[in-house]
Amino acid sequence: MSASAIFAHTMPTPTTRKRVTTLRLVQMKREGTPIAALTAYDALTAGIFDRAGIDVLLVGDSVGNVVQGHDTTIPVTLDHMIYHTQAVVRSVERALIVTDMPFMSYQVSPQEALRNAGRLMKEAGCGAVKLEGGARVVESVRIMTENGIPVMGHLGLTPQSIHQFGSYKERGATTEEADAIKRDAEALQQAGVFSLVLEKVPAALAADVTSMVDVPTIGIGAGPECDGQILVWADMLGVTTEFRPRFVRRYAELADVMTAAVGAYVQDVRDHNFPTQEESY
Repeated sequence: MSASAIFAHTMPTPTTRKRVTTLRLVQMKREGTPIAALTAYDALTAGIFDRAGIDVLLVGDSVGNVVQGHDTTIPVTLDHMIYHTQAVVRSVERALIVTDMPFMSYQVSPQEALRNAGRLMKEAGCGAVKLEGGARVVESVRIMTENGIPVMGHLGLTPQSIHQFGSYKERGATTEEADAIKRDAEALQQAGVFSLVLEKVPAALAADVTSMVDVPTIGIGAGPECDGQILVWADMLGVTTEFRPRFVRRYAELADVMTAAVGAYVQDVRDHNFPTQEESY
């Protein structure tokens, strides 16, 4: 998309500002209306994304990579997720806010998963939680949904299992793994998830899962047939410079813009060109 096309995009009208709910996402699937989702970790960027018309904001445990500087999402804690979700909630009026349950916040037992999900809903104010995995988390999903906590599933490449996988390569490329993902999708739907993230799986597999389940699928590196798409905002806007997977379309190169702007500021300070009299009290 060209820069002119981006800036020509109009802001959502008041009639489109109604709060997005889990029910609305299911309706969007039935209507054939694609769901647009992004990650968010702070009030400033979340407010911008919300005003631009995003449907879902995921407070992802990718905060460990994007904000905290970790190589994986493993170090992220439940308290971290509560903190960042609270910030996002403060500036969002329309988008559904979903929060990742971090590593080891739901794996120990369904009861502990319920307690931790409850903390996210009560203390952070999100509208739903997301957790990774299939059959092994079905009971946790069931107990959460039975107690009024909306749950988004996550299949395919699940970053919290990176040490088990050993790489970030696509999942579901073999018949055996593809069949397992399909079984997991059906099991998660039966347990009550309202949507499924499909990460880095073959497009044909994602299309099969999307047609199999009644809940919306949201893809990341999973092809065009999913009911929606999600990207990490820093990748999509070109703030990250080294991570360039083929499934990320870069709608801007903000790292270049920011570097040039800060460089100009530094030079103006060095040259005594900032501040001017007009910029002083």
